[in-house]
Amino acid sequence: MNDPTQILNYFRAHGADMNRLLQCLVQIESPSHDPESQAGILKVLEDELRALEYHVIRIPGKKTGGYLYARPIYRKKNKPIQLLIGHCDTVWKKNTLMDMPITSKDGKMSGPGIYDMKSGLTQLIFSLKAIEEYAHEVALTPVIIINSDEEIGSIESTRTIKRLAKIAERAFVLEPPLGLDGKLKTARKGIGRFTITVQGVAAHAGLDPGKGVNAIVELSHQVQQLYAMNDFERGITVNVGTIQGGVSANVVAPESKAVVDVRVENEVDGDFITDKIYSLKPFLPDVKLQIEGGIGRPPMERTDRNQKLWKLAKAKALLLGLDLTEGLAGGGSDGNTTSIFTATLDGLGTPGDGAHARHEFIYQEQLPERTALLTLLLTANSINEP
Repeated sequence: MNDPTQILNYFRAHGADMNRLLQCLVQIESPSHDPESQAGILKVLEDELRALEYHVIRIPGKKTGGYLYARPIYRKKNKPIQLLIGHCDTVWKKNTLMDMPITSKDGKMSGPGIYDMKSGLTQLIFSLKAIEEYAHEVALTPVIIINSDEEIGSIESTRTIKRLAKIAERAFVLEPPLGLDGKLKTARKGIGRFTITVQGVAAHAGLDPGKGVNAIVELSHQVQQLYAMNDFERGITVNVGTIQGGVSANVVAPESKAVVDVRVENEVDGDFITDKIYSLKPFLPDVKLQIEGGIGRPPMERTDRNQKLWKLAKAKALLLGLDLTEGLAGGGSDGNTTSIFTATLDGLGTPGDGAHARHEFIYQEQLPERTALLTLLLTANSINEP
């Protein structure tokens, strides 16, 4: 199974089967915040993996739908592993299909979650099918994690992902690629969340306004300070996403709160902006500031090992007639986590557009192409393979 043309032709010949599985996955709506909705899609994926003679464990979640862990039943012990990661949850609410149905037109297949990232899950399954069908013994044992909480920060699956990444030779993340030309994601911004709580002094707004200290006014000063921290040239963004405060129009507000999103390109800037936020001081007298939070998902940086994996992918893609480019993603993924511990390549899903948007779609003809690329990567002996 070393002939790239043979591999690509295999997936093109199975294009209808791939489309059927993809439509099945999209048809099972699986919003992150509805744990019970994950059972159906996890069962389909579990059955597919079991049919490929994988040992599959479904780990239930306490607040989420849980996740799948899978590895080949028949494997050589002490053989190095490679990690494949995908997520089955989406940002779309139940019944979105009623007004955003699955469609196939002009070479595009549309539907909620099809691009982010049920096409990637389809690639994962069919790549393993091809490897089994050709009885190809891979040098690194595939170990699979499919979680249902990625869109909400992988709050319950991160611990397992970290544990596996520490012992893996490399990690492939089946998130969608970047842009219409399908750039692979070789870097991702780190993501932080901070909460700024202001404690003021309540007073009657009409009788004793001078005795109060308005927490909302104080927060308005802090918002200006936060926005001044933006440094677009360095890739540092600070966004006040939500604000709440006050108890009534006729009361000097005793409390206010802001939730802040922070994005950085490297660990140094993450430490820098964290220190700046925690260094905020009150503008008004008799006010207390409480600052909580930090960088939750560290940045995925272009480390030497990540770049070696990227160069391997570029070389393999050329064998398929694909001229790949790389890009930086502003959002985070589980690749941010694996990159701390092992060589990581992200964005290996199918090109398209509209993640989290109503026009979400993939280019159907590129589903076999990107599955062939994934297969070539899985069957590569090492990240240094030419």
